[in-house]
Amino acid sequence: MKATIDHIGIAVGDLEASLRFFRDALGLDLDAPEEIASQRVRAHFLQAGETMLELLEATADDSPIAKYVETRGPGLHHVALLVDDIVAALAALKGKGVRLIDESPRTGAHNSLVAFIHPSSAHGVLVELKQKR
Repeated sequence: MKATIDHIGIAVGDLEASLRFFRDALGLDLDAPEEIASQRVRAHFLQAGETMLELLEATADDSPIAKYVETRGPGLHHVALLVDDIVAALAALKGKGVRLIDESPRTGAHNSLVAFIHPSSAHGVLVELKQKR
């Protein structure tokens, strides 16, 4: 399995303040927001060279991002790695004893397939695997 960085997810508590920094101060181009209803989150992607920054805004008080911001505060949420075959990647990781949050992929932003690796297996980092459709 060969993976490349697709994006870095950042949980935000105040979207407008985050945009003032990433878009206005740094000059990063902002794509149209995308709502991911299953996760109760709105994703705002900013182009940063060959990768993207994904600002994650909770759309419900009980969403995973709202809970994350409430307990840990805003900041780095995950690193997303692009893979060619997410099903094969998950099987290979599971075979190596890696703890998975998602044992099968689900739909993510940009109609991609995504699955998360538990931070306990990735040295404290939440890792998202992503496959473009």
